[in-house]
Parts: sequence; structure tokens; C-alpha cells
Amino acid sequence: MPYVMVQIPHTPSAASPTPRPVPTSADVARLAGVSRATVSYVLNNTSAVRISEPTRRRVHEAAKELGYVPHAAARSLRAGHSRMVLMPAPAIPAGPLYGQFINDLQWALSRLDYTVVQYVTAGLRGDEAARAWAELRPVAVLVPGAGPGAEGVAVLKRAGARAVVTLGPERVDGAHALLMDHEAVGRCAGAHLYARGRRRVGVVVPAETGLETYSRPRLEGVRRALYGTDASVTELPLGYTEQSAGELASRWRQLGIDSVFAYNDEYAMLLMRALQDEGVRIPEDTAVVGADDLMLGRLLRPRLSTIHIELPSGRELAELVDRVVRDPGGTPETHEVLGASVVRRESS
Repeated sequence: MPYVMVQIPHTPSAASPTPRPVPTSADVARLAGVSRATVSYVLNNTSAVRISEPTRRRVHEAAKELGYVPHAAARSLRAGHSRMVLMPAPAIPAGPLYGQFINDLQWALSRLDYTVVQYVTAGLRGDEAARAWAELRPVAVLVPGAGPGAEGVAVLKRAGARAVVTLGPERVDGAHALLMDHEAVGRCAGAHLYARGRRRVGVVVPAETGLETYSRPRLEGVRRALYGTDASVTELPLGYTEQSAGELASRWRQLGIDSVFAYNDEYAMLLMRALQDEGVRIPEDTAVVGADDLMLGRLLRPRLSTIHIELPSGRELAELVDRVVRDPGGTPETHEVLGASVVRRESS
């Protein structure tokens, strides 16, 4: 029997409706009664062209009614570069202080018409991670903590990144640097405890991988603050678990420590509870100081003394990014941005 192909016409059913055409800027222009150029100026927040407020409202209302959003790729072609700012996610859990900083930065960048993308680079670090970031062709990359080396920065720039900014303790050749001196946090805590008459100072060093970028400089800062005095410094490894804190607290009297800088408020609160369970009085037997000045520390009894950390404002960093994107040929800038001061409460 011969093989016969029969083509049956497909009739759309209610279960598979005909897709609606994607709305365009021309559709928005017709509905709003303006030109396509005006639509572009309004929706791209162009400040060089003055558009009346009623016209802006009509354009936004028309775009909302049609479900229109600007095409990022087309906008990038017109501008000659993307508007994507890539922020690699830190390899460690971000605390409340850092989370608030990121929120402020994202808001400030969005006001300048940038799209912020947080990117998780699973298992990749340094220059290898930079090559993965470069595949997305961001116009800027903001790298927290230990970032790429000079080769990674060069890869990003060759891929079109106009601004590479690192936020950490050291600068990288070719990148703009916001230097965060975590030693200053430790120096502040050590000097405070010494001034309060404490001479046997413990310093919590978190056992979690990745935190050493911050914990080691803070430990060194305490040592520098107490160098040449009659005080001693004891390093105290601590995992962020109740079990680890309980084990450390059970040895507390043997250690002979009269005060502790607990890395940050979260570790301080964890250790305080374990010490209190062991009958250690705070601050009579042991003074406790955290860092970050979290609200929760003020709700403890006794209230937690802490080191208030002043991070750069999101607005200032966003303005730096925008300035470098507009003029990428300048010499990389270096700014020291982390400030530290004691907030003394009842725990010390």
C-alpha cells in the first residue's frame, strides 16, 4: 500500500488560544498620542530631554495598559553597552547589615536606570569566576570580599565591563577599590575592653568557611590594640551552632577569660546565651562585645555592647559606578569606606 501523508489543519481550541502579539513602543506611542522618541525618552528616564509631567503620565499609563516593557537588548544596542550591573553573591551568608547595604545600592542604581543582577557562581572563585561573569556582558561588576585578580579584571574589561569595583580589604590592579579595614573593628573592640579594665581577652573566630576574610583582620586588630600592654589575647574558634557554643561555654572557667570580642552580634548573642546557661555572669564575670549594632542586640538582657560599622552609602557607590561607566578611561579610584565606633551598653 502506498504511503500517503495527510495534513490536518489545526484549529485553535480554548485550551490553546492564539498568542497575543508582543506590544511595541509604536503601540504605546499611538495609544498615548506621542512619538516613539517621546516613549523612549520617558521609559528610559532620559534627563537630557524635557518632557512635561502630563505627557509622562500618558506614556506610563499606555505602557501599563498594553503590558509593554522596554527591550533591554535593544536599549543596549542603542547605547553601545548594557545597563546591567552584576553583583556576584558572596560565598558566605549575608548578614542584616550587608543586606541593608545591598538593598540601598540596588535602589540607588535603579534610580540611575541600571538593572542590578545578583549572580551565584557555584564552585568558582577568583579569575575563573570572573570569566563566568564576563559571559553576561555586564557594564559594571561590584565584587564583595575576595574577588578576582588583575587577570580577571582584564577579562571583564575586554568583555565590555566599564567599571569593576571591589569591596574588600585589598585593592586589585585595574579595579576601583572600596577598602574595608576590618582591623579597625578589632582595634576598636580591643581598646574598649582594655579601657574597661579587662586583661584576658578572648576573640571569637568563626569556624565557617569564607568568613576568614573578615575574622582574621578583626583578630589582628584586637592584637594590635593590646600589643605592648599587660593584656593577653586568646583565639576562640566557634561554629555558629548551639552545640559549638555550649562546648566552648563549658570550658570557659578553665580558659580564665574575663572578656570576649565575639566577631559580630550574631556570634555574640549565641555565645552569651551559652555562657549564661553555664552560670557565667555578664558583664561581672565576662564582658561581651559584638559588632554590627543589630536591633536584636538591644533587646537582650543585658543589652549587648557592640561596634557600630559605617558602610559606604548605596547612593555614593551608585554614583561612582555611573561616573565610571560614563568615563571609563580614568585612573582606578581607591576609597577607604569602613568606619568603626563603640556603642557601649550593659554587656561590657
